[in-house]
Amino acid sequence: MRSRQKILNATLRLIEDGGFEGVSIAAVASAAGVSRQTVYSIFGSREEVVSQAMAGLALEVLGSIEARLKSARTVCDYAVEVIVAGRAAVRSNPVLAALLVAEQGNPVFDYGMIARAKPVARQIFESLLERQEVAEDRLDDIVEMTVRLGLSVIVFDSDAVRTDDDLRAFLARWLAPALADFTT
Repeated sequence: MRSRQKILNATLRLIEDGGFEGVSIAAVASAAGVSRQTVYSIFGSREEVVSQAMAGLALEVLGSIEARLKSARTVCDYAVEVIVAGRAAVRSNPVLAALLVAEQGNPVFDYGMIARAKPVARQIFESLLERQEVAEDRLDDIVEMTVRLGLSVIVFDSDAVRTDDDLRAFLARWLAPALADFTT
């Protein structure tokens, strides 16, 4: 367990320092002070160690966003705030900011990105079930829609949505009609 966390922390430091291209099993092992075999035995591949390191960071960042979500009055407000807060986190965190660079090894531009992002996002949206605002059978659609739109907003920023308030207004125009029939 201790080696696992050391490897994940080393991976995040490497991403912060040199982007995803700077992450290799050898570099991670060296930075974590473990053998390459240890990295392989715990994670199996470079992609898996990067994916797990980023998922852990995402959960940590998203945990800090939960307070902002408690004031959301509607499912649309909730989805909008998840995306706005996510963009703010990416802009302020050097490791997450590396997601904005289209380079080899960047998990955002990897084929399996959506499949890896949905379980993380679903954890955030499960409170809508607890609040009985969304039916269980609709939650996965809301998560899918929010992940795809959120990634688009984060990766393809524009002057039209530069401020948080501009982004909220833009997202509300899109999401309010789309989510209207998703509520209980």
